[in-house]
Amino acid sequence: MECRLGCGACCIAPSISSPIPGMPQGKPAGVRCIQLNEQNLCKLFGKPERPEVCHQFKACSDVCGTSNEIALQTITELENITVS
Repeated sequence: MECRLGCGACCIAPSISSPIPGMPQGKPAGVRCIQLNEQNLCKLFGKPERPEVCHQFKACSDVCGTSNEIALQTITELENITVS
């Protein structure tokens, strides 16, 4: 599956524990990554400073669904399950 440009769900919903440029402590779940631009595109995409966890995430229909809203909801639910 190709990532839906402008979705940004994977940069908003999950917590990221590794450092991100501009967010040295990572980011909590539900907080928009500082590296996500106004068009919901990663400013670090293709750059070496992009966190490995971000590089490793690949869009898939089970997680991303058929819309940005479904992706955000699914990733939020997965985050909540892993925290519980």
